[in-house]
Amino acid sequence: MRNSFYFLLFFPFTVLFAQNTYLVKENDQWRLTSAGASFLAKLPLHCIHTEYPNKTGHTIEAENDAKLTPKQLHPAFYGCLDWHSSVHGHWMLVRLLKTFKGLPEEVEIRKILDDSFQPDKMRTEAEYFTKYKFSRTFERTYGWAWLLKLDEELATWDDPQGRQWHQHLRPLTQQVVELWTAFLPKQTYPNRTGVHPNTAFGLVFALDYARTVKNAAFEAKIVEKAKYFYLNNTQAPAIQEPDGSDFLSPSLEVADLMRRILTPAAFTKWFNGFMPAAGLQNILKLPVVSDRNDMQIVHLDGLSLSRAWCLKGIVEALPKTDPRRATMLKASQHFINTTLPQITNGGYGGEHWLASFALYALQ
Repeated sequence: MRNSFYFLLFFPFTVLFAQNTYLVKENDQWRLTSAGASFLAKLPLHCIHTEYPNKTGHTIEAENDAKLTPKQLHPAFYGCLDWHSSVHGHWMLVRLLKTFKGLPEEVEIRKILDDSFQPDKMRTEAEYFTKYKFSRTFERTYGWAWLLKLDEELATWDDPQGRQWHQHLRPLTQQVVELWTAFLPKQTYPNRTGVHPNTAFGLVFALDYARTVKNAAFEAKIVEKAKYFYLNNTQAPAIQEPDGSDFLSPSLEVADLMRRILTPAAFTKWFNGFMPAAGLQNILKLPVVSDRNDMQIVHLDGLSLSRAWCLKGIVEALPKTDPRRATMLKASQHFINTTLPQITNGGYGGEHWLASFALYALQ
C-alpha cells in the first residue's frame, strides 16, 4: 500500500509537471498552480501525524526520559521524523492556505492545524525548552528559525482562525526569541556548515521575523551579530562546496543574509570581494544526487532548492547591469526545474521535508 501511495504521488507529478499543470510561467518566473499546491499539501498532511520513524533530538537525563514517546515530548510537533520538519510542514500548510483560496484540502488542513495549535500543546512545547537541563539548546538554531518563520506567516495572515493560532503560538515564539536573544552575545563564531546549525540561515529567518513583527531590539542584535560575523569576509571557499549531505550552501546563505542588511551598493561591493568567480561558477552547478533513498544524500535535493532561493534574492540586490545576474537566474531556475519532479522519488527521507523547501523556493 505504501509503495502504491508513493507511486500515485510521484507519477502524476512527473507527467503533469512537464505539461505545466503544477507550474505556470509568468514574466520569466515559475508560479505554483492550485493543482501544484494541492500536490505539495499532501506531503505534510501525510506526515504531521506520523509519529514513527522519529529522531527526537532529546538528551536523556534519567531512566524515565528514555520511556517518553515523541508525542509526549512534543504534542504539537512530533511528526515528520523530527521537530523542525514538523514545524516547517506546519508553515507550509499555513502558507498554502494564505496563497491559494479554496484548496480541496482546506478543511483537512485547518483541522490538522487547529489540533496542533491548541493552547495546552503550545504551552507544553514552550515549557520543553526549560524543563530539562540540556533542552535550552534543542533545535538551535535551525528549528528556532523555522518556528519564527511559522509565526511570521501567521502574523501576516488576515484570517480569524489564523489570528487565533498566532495567539496560541505566542508562548513558544516568545521562548525562542528569549533563547536566541540570550545566545547571540555568547556566540563567538558562526557555524559555516551546510546543514542544520548554519548560522547565516537561522539569522535570515530571524531577521525577517523581527522586521515583520517590528521587534526592533531583536532586529538590532541580529544585524549587529551578522556584521560581526560576515562583514569583513572575503574570498569565500565556495569552490569546495558542497559537502556530501549539504542542504544549504554556506557561502550563499551568508550572501542571502548580507543582502538584507546592506544597501544595494554596499552589498554589491561586499559581494564582489566575498564571492570569487570560480566559486560562483562552482555553486551554479547542479548537485549530483546519487541515491535518493539515502536520507543523507537526498539532502542534496534540498541544496538545489535552497541555492535557488538564495540566488534569486541575491540577484534582486545586484545592479540590473551586473553580468552575473542572467547566469545566476538561469541556474536558479534549472535547480528548481530539475529538483521539483524528484521530491517524492526518494521515499520518506525526502518526502517529510522537501516540499517545504520547494514551496519556499517558488514563492
